[in-house]
Amino acid sequence: MYEEAARLIRNSKRTVAFTGAGISVESGIPPFRGENGLWNKYDPATFEISYFMGNTEKSWEVMREIFYDLFGKVKPNRAHTALAELEGLNLLHAVITQNVDNLHTDAGSKNVYEFHGSLKKLVCLKCSAKTNVTDVDLNILPPRCTRSSVKGKSVNGGKYNGVSCNGILKPDAVFFGESIPGHAYAKSFEEADRADLFVLIGTTGEVAPANMIPRMAKRRGANIIEINTTESSYTDSITDIFLKGRATEMMENLMSAI
Repeated sequence: MYEEAARLIRNSKRTVAFTGAGISVESGIPPFRGENGLWNKYDPATFEISYFMGNTEKSWEVMREIFYDLFGKVKPNRAHTALAELEGLNLLHAVITQNVDNLHTDAGSKNVYEFHGSLKKLVCLKCSAKTNVTDVDLNILPPRCTRSSVKGKSVNGGKYNGVSCNGILKPDAVFFGESIPGHAYAKSFEEADRADLFVLIGTTGEVAPANMIPRMAKRRGANIIEINTTESSYTDSITDIFLKGRATEMMENLMSAI
């Protein structure tokens, strides 16, 4: 099966990887769903945009604990770096990820579409400016935008008086009740329309509308390679080759076959 999967990748004209929480589990990031999922410990309602707007400080306290105290120390694993290597060999055109951990970019992948946004940047709810989270002090919650905005001309030299925006910052990830970022949405479905091979890694196919992307690719004639520890909603419906096991081990074996 590895040899057949490797052959498909070598002969493909446009291969796209589609990843979910399962690829990052081995980096130390728990999935949201399932037996050890975050939703067993935290109320999913905490991550609704309406809750964030009405309980900003409480929401930020939970997000800091999960996303920045926990996620902030993780590193890409072998599955992430293998995808970056495939891109470097011109055997992978793009990565579409449902994850918000930025690990594909950290691993060296260049063409990444973050369908649900990223935690590495914060967006101002007032001026829409984006800031790297590393430039923000999360000991003070909620964090606020320090971008200078033009208020008016000063009397000396015609310079502008800069005043701080001071808007509330929010992780640039999609909360429940928010729309998918337009660019990522459009490019992801464009890849599904054009690709002749999709490699699914660590995704159960339960989250809409992301779960429609591989199905669209299959309808357009793409072959599907799936890597998962257990069968998913894709396995018996669209998958052509199923490599059952941990993402790091399966990708290592696949890279050896390639």
